[in-house]
Amino acid sequence: MSKYKLWLTVITGLIALGLAFIGQQPFAAQALVTVVSTVLVLILIKDMLQTLRSGQYGVDLLAILAIVTTLIIGEYWAGLMILLMLTGGDSLEEYATHKAGQSLEALLANSPQTAHLQTETGLVDQPATAVVVGAQLVVKPGELVPVDGKIIRGSSQFNQATLTGESEPVTKTVGEDVLSGAINENTAITMVATATAANSQYQALVKLVQKAQSEPAQFVRLADRYAAPFTAIAILIAAAAWWLSGDVARFAEVLVVASPCPLILAAPIALVAGMNRASQRGIIIKNGTIIEKLAQAETAAFDKTGTLTQGHLTLDQVVPYGELTAGQLQQLAASLEQHSNHILARSLVATVDSAQLLVATDVSEVTGQGVQGQIDGQLVKVGKPSFVQLPADAPQPAQTAIYVRAADTYLGYLTFTDQLRPEAPTALAQLRQLGFQKLVMLTGDRQAVAAEVGGSLALDTIQGDCRPETKMTALHDLQKIAPVVMVGDGVNDAPALATADVGVAMGAHGATAASEAADVVILKDDLQRIPQAVAISQTTMHLAKQTVIIGMIVLVVLMLIATTGVLPALFGAMLQEVVDTLTILLALRVRWAHTRF
Repeated sequence: MSKYKLWLTVITGLIALGLAFIGQQPFAAQALVTVVSTVLVLILIKDMLQTLRSGQYGVDLLAILAIVTTLIIGEYWAGLMILLMLTGGDSLEEYATHKAGQSLEALLANSPQTAHLQTETGLVDQPATAVVVGAQLVVKPGELVPVDGKIIRGSSQFNQATLTGESEPVTKTVGEDVLSGAINENTAITMVATATAANSQYQALVKLVQKAQSEPAQFVRLADRYAAPFTAIAILIAAAAWWLSGDVARFAEVLVVASPCPLILAAPIALVAGMNRASQRGIIIKNGTIIEKLAQAETAAFDKTGTLTQGHLTLDQVVPYGELTAGQLQQLAASLEQHSNHILARSLVATVDSAQLLVATDVSEVTGQGVQGQIDGQLVKVGKPSFVQLPADAPQPAQTAIYVRAADTYLGYLTFTDQLRPEAPTALAQLRQLGFQKLVMLTGDRQAVAAEVGGSLALDTIQGDCRPETKMTALHDLQKIAPVVMVGDGVNDAPALATADVGVAMGAHGATAASEAADVVILKDDLQRIPQAVAISQTTMHLAKQTVIIGMIVLVVLMLIATTGVLPALFGAMLQEVVDTLTILLALRVRWAHTRF
């Protein structure tokens, strides 16, 4: 809308110039400028009243008073210049703070699209949205579960990381529920739909994001914080000049130079410069208002899997229970697990040289339990405690683990962990240096796993077993204390990213839905880009405030000079353009100013 006001002002000015100086019709030029300016002022007054009703104070009142006063006393060129400044500033602010990337299109586009309907004649593909409750569906390996349902045939491992944040695949068998959006890791299963696509887990996430984005943000912009005192000072000086001189033109002359150019231009220009500077470092800040919020934040919440960690399980410890060495136990387990497609099996086999793997025969796998086979004439089992028949006195670690038995002898276990990002401790320490008072972890993984991973980090709170709605509740509680930044990467993080004051998505390998719901997207998987984004935001706001204060001091000096009557309205409007240029140059310092980290 602001750009249309700007174009109308520019076109009006060009036509008026033609009428006055080419057509020699100054009265027609004045009439045109007066009519168009009056219409635009009425629109601006309407917008200002809406701003006041929302509980905020805008910066337009002073400019509107100046335009009206100049039109009344016939200084229409001065009024046009003020209008050009005002509509130009609004257009720039609209560009700097527009709501980019907040749509749910990517979340919807990445939802399960196709379902394999089991019929008497075979499988029939149909849209997931057409599935009815009670329909029998087949989910093949590597596919997304199309709707919520219950398994009636087969069993498999399901990756629910994007839905719940759990890093370890979950075994599901006959009679157990499966969630839409989960990935079938191993074997085909048959399920019966217990919900339509619209009522399934994936769509529930969409609704949570919609709810979070519909809640109004309580935020006061930089310009609005200075508007009220500056307007009061300007009106007092203008009124005093009118009263002392007895000339209403003096009132207009003061208000012309008082038009709040620094308030209207400084912040938007600095914000655009800050956004551009961040983008050069692979940090996409979607709108200017986010820079203001990011500079004020004092709390940061992090998802675990794929955010603080690398997002995949790797071998951590090899703990023999009998006479084997750790290397021999690792070799024995990997020799059997090479025949499995389980995610833990793949991680384990990758740690052993293929030339060292032993020959395993008669290998069979029980989905979700383990794998067994003959190695050197002995029956070897690798898997869960119940599958391996763990001795009663054998220790069971809190981490994800597999256990090994050969013949009748229990041999030990191997643990797996989701490794921390190497830069995570440094990134958190840098946030502390930038003034963050509280750092927390909110993860869907088990509390024991979360505590182990987060124990080596300087976190104030570690909260596991979080569903998407649990994260939203935790964020609301944190927001009561201070502005909150939420960092995540999965589909399950999208509602939390939309809820936080600033949502940050690790976008290099993260879900598109998380990037769409977030306010900031880190294009490279590097947590240190987060303190860099905060540092850029803090520098940007520091220089923006500095520019506003310098600009207001200059304007107060000009107002005091204008009270003497030595500054005609048109000349005062021209001086305003000088102040505009000064404001722009000062605000552009953001592009080359020093920032931390």
